[in-house]
Amino acid sequence: MASAASIRRAGAGDLDGLVPLFDAYRRFFAGRAEPDKSRRFLAARLGGDESVVFVAHTGDELDGFIQLYPLWSSWYCARIWFLSDLYVKESSRKRGIGQRLVERVAAYAKETDASSVMVELPNREPHLERFYAKLGFHRDAVFDLARLSLRPG
Repeated sequence: MASAASIRRAGAGDLDGLVPLFDAYRRFFAGRAEPDKSRRFLAARLGGDESVVFVAHTGDELDGFIQLYPLWSSWYCARIWFLSDLYVKESSRKRGIGQRLVERVAAYAKETDASSVMVELPNREPHLERFYAKLGFHRDAVFDLARLSLRPG
């Protein structure tokens, strides 16, 4: 049986381990495999303190990650965390790592006095709504999302 993964906040030193996971995530959801672009993007987010990334790891090997971006609510004059990305590599699935990453995000949101955590649910992945519902997420009763796309695809 595999040992339990630990969760910690990622830093710039995790970039080499994060890039293959982030690129696999992008390939699955966006159909793009661009490791160099993924590296530049992650390096800018981590280096500029523009996102918060938590990683699950077993020893030195990364099993998965979750990435948050800060938003603000004018209504509540409070921070909202946007849970943008969650990925667990295939060989590490079915071990509760995704759930533990989301639970760490919920704890971090409380630690940073956020009013909520938002997550986009891709229509093509209906099981994700059930996954997040088990962790306390629910469809927003006040807002629905509309998007102005400025780039194709």
